[in-house]
Amino acid sequence: MGLFDFFTQEIAIDLGTANILIIHNDKVVVDEPSIVAREVQSGKMIAVGKQAMQMHGKAHEGIRTIRPLKDGVIADFHAAEHMIRGMIKMINPGKRLFQPSLRMVICIPSGITEVEKRAVRDSAEHAGAKEVYLIYEPMAAAIGIGIDVEEPMGNMIIDIGGGTSEIAVIALGGIVCDKSIRVAGDEFTSDIEDYMRRQHNILIGERTAERIKIEIGAALTELDDAPDDLAVHGRDLMTGIPKEIYVSYVEIAHALDKSISKIEEAILSALELTPPELSADIYKTGIYLAGGGSMLRGLDKRISLKTKLPVHVADDPLRAVARGTGIALKNIDRFPFLMK
Repeated sequence: MGLFDFFTQEIAIDLGTANILIIHNDKVVVDEPSIVAREVQSGKMIAVGKQAMQMHGKAHEGIRTIRPLKDGVIADFHAAEHMIRGMIKMINPGKRLFQPSLRMVICIPSGITEVEKRAVRDSAEHAGAKEVYLIYEPMAAAIGIGIDVEEPMGNMIIDIGGGTSEIAVIALGGIVCDKSIRVAGDEFTSDIEDYMRRQHNILIGERTAERIKIEIGAALTELDDAPDDLAVHGRDLMTGIPKEIYVSYVEIAHALDKSISKIEEAILSALELTPPELSADIYKTGIYLAGGGSMLRGLDKRISLKTKLPVHVADDPLRAVARGTGIALKNIDRFPFLMK
């Protein structure tokens, strides 16, 4: 460890709508929900990450929980800056004599505008970063899955996160064509909330809908290893009294059908834009799925039926983007696609 390393701390951040992962020294050191809680009167941030998540949907009017990122981009600049700063503090909670200067690689959605890029960069700089590099999410996902992105071979990556689904064809260290749609995990969660209200006359919160999605969420109405029905608690809209109902994965598959169809359409339109030589490669290699949304039961099979191509889910899809961002951090000089 040289003197330079002592004065500079290098971190890779997967700045997700639902979760933030920070990689330092090749290890995931922070994995927290992207949420902060603040006092309404003083404006003081009182909790970040898991602590703030526990307050979400349960706080009184003196406390407000905020999700600073919406659809993969920063919606609340002030809260985002506090969140990034709070999460960086979690890396080394001990007191230091001096603060090392930070060098960060942050991943961003591929459909982001220049203004939105600027907001990410500014938030990172306000949180203490001296050098900020940006990398597109599908590129980071491809690196994280273990694909050699610099060779002349076409690979199609679909990263279904919390706020956006990123679909990209990558070859020669660059994105040849991409499609970024704002239909992803958050949309699935709100579909489940709507469905419960319409079909069962029961009002459930975001956290409960999220739990249903994780425990019995499905993309197909027929699964080989079907999960058991889940007991769901919420407020009866007719009587206003708390009640319990049982929900099956088939119902959730119906609830999510429209949103998944939108993702399928985006995949087909990205395939239409792909140059023929790369299409030939994709026919051989298939499609790679990453991101938390790819863990939805039967989604790989459904996309495969739609595209008639083999679909592979990454080993640890939740962390594929973060891993790729971490690898990019170690190869800052080698990878020309990092944006400074």
